[in-house]
Amino acid sequence: MKEALLHVSAGFLLCIAWANTNLFDGVPVDLSLDHYAEKPVDYLPAFLAMPGNCLVNLLYIYLGLYWLLWRGGVHETSASRYLRQVFALMALLYGPVQWTRLTLLRRAPAVLDQWFTLPIFAWVPVWISFIERGPAKWHAAAALELFSVLSYGLATVHELGFEFALGCHVALAVYKGVRVQRAHGDGRTQGYLLLAVLSCAGFVVLKLLDHWLARYRLFQRLTGHFWSKVCDVLQFHFSFCFLTTLTLRTQGRTQGGTAARRD
Repeated sequence: MKEALLHVSAGFLLCIAWANTNLFDGVPVDLSLDHYAEKPVDYLPAFLAMPGNCLVNLLYIYLGLYWLLWRGGVHETSASRYLRQVFALMALLYGPVQWTRLTLLRRAPAVLDQWFTLPIFAWVPVWISFIERGPAKWHAAAALELFSVLSYGLATVHELGFEFALGCHVALAVYKGVRVQRAHGDGRTQGYLLLAVLSCAGFVVLKLLDHWLARYRLFQRLTGHFWSKVCDVLQFHFSFCFLTTLTLRTQGRTQGGTAARRD
């Protein structure tokens, strides 16, 4: 866990440092509560001004802690444990970043809220490369994480640069997920993959329709943006289920084959 914490924290702090420079002054981000359909509650402190959209971030923290402390199966190796812990730490830290954005309404947290989304999605193909290639060959795919972090630079050159980068990340994650499912999956992992993709779709659609949905009573207290974050947490969770199940299964086969050869 120390190695995972060191690597995630180093990248996290480096991005915070860059976000607080003028490097991203041209990135279009929303810095007003009017961006959200939920009505602020004036008598609550800033960190609870929109109770639904603020408190939903506790789910990210809970999810991150759950998978960080999850006891893997007998076939979990140090490499697969590292992959799981990095992903869990990303979830754990992402909640406070979003919460800070809502509390402060400043550019740096808004940039970080967008920016961190990219390496989170990129970690899915990295983990899948480990499943497909094994512990000896997956490290080259980790370069994708660096490319992912740098891809946020597209947001500085075009107003839809972030959306384009995010779309590419989502498409790659889904493509790699379908491919590894066809090679190593079964009915159980197929269900996890389908639920993860549906949750991703819910995350995008509900967020985009936040204000439109607020015309209906069902989405006035707990708005589309709130439910999009619930879908995002579910997307995280089912991705964990999918990836950990496939990892333990393929490593079990590898370890079983190695033991048979020794015998």
